[in-house]
Amino acid sequence: MKFAIKRVDRLVAFSVLGSLIGVWLVLTGFDAVTQFLRQLSNVGKNGFTLTNATVYVLVTTPRRAYEMFGNAALIGGLLGLGGLAATGELTALRAAGMSRLRIAASATGVIAVLIVGVVILGETAAPWGDQLAQTMQLRMKSGNIGATGSGLWARDGDRIINARGSVVRRVGDHDAVQLTDVRVFTLTADGQLSRFDWAKTADHDGHEWILHEVRSTTLDATGTHSSTAASEQWQSSLNPQVLAQSVIQPQYLSMRDLRRSMSYLERNGESPGVYAVAFWGRALYALNVLVLVLCAMPFAFGAMRSGGLGKRIFIGMLLAIAWYFLQKAMVNFGTVYGMPPLLANLLPATLLALVAWLYFRKHA
Repeated sequence: MKFAIKRVDRLVAFSVLGSLIGVWLVLTGFDAVTQFLRQLSNVGKNGFTLTNATVYVLVTTPRRAYEMFGNAALIGGLLGLGGLAATGELTALRAAGMSRLRIAASATGVIAVLIVGVVILGETAAPWGDQLAQTMQLRMKSGNIGATGSGLWARDGDRIINARGSVVRRVGDHDAVQLTDVRVFTLTADGQLSRFDWAKTADHDGHEWILHEVRSTTLDATGTHSSTAASEQWQSSLNPQVLAQSVIQPQYLSMRDLRRSMSYLERNGESPGVYAVAFWGRALYALNVLVLVLCAMPFAFGAMRSGGLGKRIFIGMLLAIAWYFLQKAMVNFGTVYGMPPLLANLLPATLLALVAWLYFRKHA
């Protein structure tokens, strides 16, 4: 059957769009202000200024907008259709023969259009902003460490350290950072290079750093001398706790970076763990939002006609909270019992889609 957009579809869509944009701005703004107040407590540490706090909040706003869009779509959809119900327009549409599914599709359709841009935002500006913000936090926590597009850079006495990559691994009951593609430049007192070390990885065993697959080159008056070692101790003052806290959290990475980290861990015979969970969460983001909104649409019919603004917001918040805990529970359950991350992330959306299908089939 051919689906043609009619004036009533635009009426529903614009009503939902107006409410969604308003809620989205409020939620994102509130989160940004809260983070700004939190950053004010860091002003004065290692040169961290009020301007830095402002920039930190601004560059992380795209990620906050990405995270808040799902809740905004849910509450905005309820407010938009609830507004039509309160004025009797929703009842008029039903009396004119417009099915509940068609009304819900009109509301969800405008969200589907918006979500394309939101996904692009989450894969471009959001990861870039988070990388810049984490660099600022890293410099604040440790004045001799910084990060750029070429990886982590640190000054450690007479040595300059560069790690092109880093991954977070679960060790015992805490997260540990593993540096990859590590370069250590040792300088003389007059700034000349005296030694260069390259290692495939660097791990902290709780007491000291260990370099793996090391290739070392020393330079002196007689020339250059090279050697290799499977592993060796590395006396470094780099704080592994600071590094672990400063590595961008997997859920803030783009799908491309997540895929790269997963491939690295898999090549080394390790479980991709949190990276796989975050990857499939990002991959199924649009599906999760649309299914959640579609399942919330039935609350705009029937009892919602007599409900006010507060009731609609309350129901929207309850649904958002319930969805959050359901999804987290399923993902954690899957992680504990070895369920594939794709299935663990897909199962909650599948259950909600089934509920929505049963409802609209019953009230066709």
